[in-house]
Amino acid sequence: MTQYERMVRGLIYDPGDSEIMEEQMPLLDRLWEFNQLKPSQTEAKQRYMKEVFAECGEGCYIELPFHANWGGRHVHFGSGIYANFNLTVVDDGHLYVGDKVMFGPNVVVATANHPLDAELRGRALQYNKDVYIGENAWIGAAAVIVPGVRIGKNAIIGAGSVVTKDIPDDVLAAGNPCRVIRAVSEHDREFFYKDEKIDWEALGRL
Repeated sequence: MTQYERMVRGLIYDPGDSEIMEEQMPLLDRLWEFNQLKPSQTEAKQRYMKEVFAECGEGCYIELPFHANWGGRHVHFGSGIYANFNLTVVDDGHLYVGDKVMFGPNVVVATANHPLDAELRGRALQYNKDVYIGENAWIGAAAVIVPGVRIGKNAIIGAGSVVTKDIPDDVLAAGNPCRVIRAVSEHDREFFYKDEKIDWEALGRL
């Protein structure tokens, strides 16, 4: 079994293997070029995501810079996704993102991990476990999502959280480690901030 085959099967492997590097390096060069684009070059941004990402739906937008170990090759975006500045995806494994997910600035999503054994870690070996983020989730600024985690649809991850375990649908979760705080409820359809009410009538005219 080659190191590349070990990588895609989620086994411990050598990420510095020549076969892997030959495939990865051109993608990193393309990512460097992507990060030089001007904010106004929206068509070029879309073209990069369509050509390089494993999947990319319609209406996705990334504020640059964007960082990814494989340039986004193992990123699966649905439609209508927004990523703020400095989204970092350690995409040695796969990241699956549902429609209308929002990423705050400085979010880190890691699919790669290293063995706890010092000898293996000293050889720079690693393994990958995929991450799944459900549709309409909101990942707050500077949140960190570790390998193998699943975040449910409509979930909200508070700023600065470290997500080490699965998060269910329709909840607000925050902290280090990230924990469910409460369900998203009818109260949240009435108030948007403390005691400030949502003006649904005015919003309907936007």
